[in-house]
Amino acid sequence: MYQKLIKNTLSLGIIFAFLGCGSNSSGNQSNNTDYTQTGEAVESMPTMVTEAITSESSTLTQVLKDSITYMYNEEKLAKDVYLNIYEVQKVQQLYNIATKSEIRHEEAVNELAKKYDLNITLYPDTDAPYDQTSVDYYGSGEYPVEAIQELYDVLYAKGIESEQDALEVGCMVEVTDIDDLDKYIVEAIASDASDVLEVFNFLRNGSYNHYWAFDKGLKNMGVTEGCCSLGEVYCHPEYP
Repeated sequence: MYQKLIKNTLSLGIIFAFLGCGSNSSGNQSNNTDYTQTGEAVESMPTMVTEAITSESSTLTQVLKDSITYMYNEEKLAKDVYLNIYEVQKVQQLYNIATKSEIRHEEAVNELAKKYDLNITLYPDTDAPYDQTSVDYYGSGEYPVEAIQELYDVLYAKGIESEQDALEVGCMVEVTDIDDLDKYIVEAIASDASDVLEVFNFLRNGSYNHYWAFDKGLKNMGVTEGCCSLGEVYCHPEYP
């Protein structure tokens, strides 16, 4: 999926290089919210997710261990790329989704890594002990997973070009998340890893909402096909 995304992104960069900008619109709001000290609403983790994280541990396959490491970095990418593009293109969906949702998604996977004592900075050596110092070492836009680093660089370069590009990056990130989570959810079900399944379903449901927020943003600026304007890979009317 990563190689396909890079190929499509590079092609789209040429196609959309000269497209104009449009107006902003706010992203979807979650029903599960709490508030920061500054009064901003933040999506809170559902009780079922927190209970899953604190529940008895499952027996994880190596694929699921690796998936926790990978999804931590992928959720961090979503938060980072949205916030960093927002510094250049003030598309409100980017800020809303990063600060009210992606931060919780990153936290949820981080808590899974702690639960299973997985080092999420040494991918794919996930059996190494969890190390908070190593996690804190990586700043915004920095990742220990080479594929994630390359993906961030490509998406950021596209997203800062225009408001339309910024929204398109949102569509691309969320479809990539959903595609990866679809695979890992199948593995979690097969392994009877109910805690991992609950967290990954939480992430995927969020990505469905985010996809439609970016789709709406594109349509509001006159891109009538929304995310589908990017081609078949990113066109998913079946998403709930």
